Amino acid sequence: MEKEKFDVSVILPIHTLKHKDFDILFDRAIKSLQIQSVDINELVIVHTDEDGLKIKLENYDYSGLTVNLVENKGDFDFCTQTNLGVENAKSEWVSILEFDDEYSSIWFKNVKRFSESYPEFDSFLPLVVDTDEKGMFVGFTNEATFAASLNSEIGVLTNEVLMNYQNFQSSGMSIRKSTYLNAGGFKPSIKLTFVYELLLRLTYNSINIMTIPRIGYKHMNLREGSIFWNYKNGNKKVSDNEVSFWIELAKKEHFFVSDRKIKYVPEEA
Repeated sequence: MEKEKFDVSVILPIHTLKHKDFDILFDRAIKSLQIQSVDINELVIVHTDEDGLKIKLENYDYSGLTVNLVENKGDFDFCTQTNLGVENAKSEWVSILEFDDEYSSIWFKNVKRFSESYPEFDSFLPLVVDTDEKGMFVGFTNEATFAASLNSEIGVLTNEVLMNYQNFQSSGMSIRKSTYLNAGGFKPSIKLTFVYELLLRLTYNSINIMTIPRIGYKHMNLREGSIFWNYKNGNKKVSDNEVSFWIELAKKEHFFVSDRKIKYVPEEA
């Protein structure tokens, strides 16, 4: 029997092959799309012109998937790559996939069902299983919307909740393309808290966001060489003062759709 189809474009930003275990992780991410309970509309891979990357992506076996390769010749940070992918998407909905993560096989089936049952909602978050590099469980993310002590609207992400709690994940999220673009997308200049700032901005502008009470996404937490690993351990390590700066900046900047490109200035010793 032919599978149902969900009108969603999955956005997968990749800027380099030079990641530990890239092939294994990329294969898992693609496999998680191929085994979905419903067919997705397309996979949009935004890539740079790094030697070998384009050729590798063009020759990969995406059996069962419609793939749109978008070459980015500009800035290749995660925010810019993702925004470009959304702009090139051909579906009503978009969802963000990191190359070292995986969807659960029922995620898009659940999004389809919930979006039909709750048409007033423009975005749905998955319950995220966080693992370490060895695949060992380390915790959940997005579960805080179900905490009665934190949230009076169980399962719904509100601006009030976000102002008091910052740990939410946008990868795996499904959101209407028009909603994402009208809100302005990610702000590349917000170095550490761009996810938090976007969610604040969406909820401030009355975008309804629901966490579906099902595990929908597996995220590898602090993989060596990843964005946030570098912020914590690598050559881009940030201080506690800088962390506080970016959190407070997100709370101030979410009132503005455009990226005002405010920079962190370290305090003089």
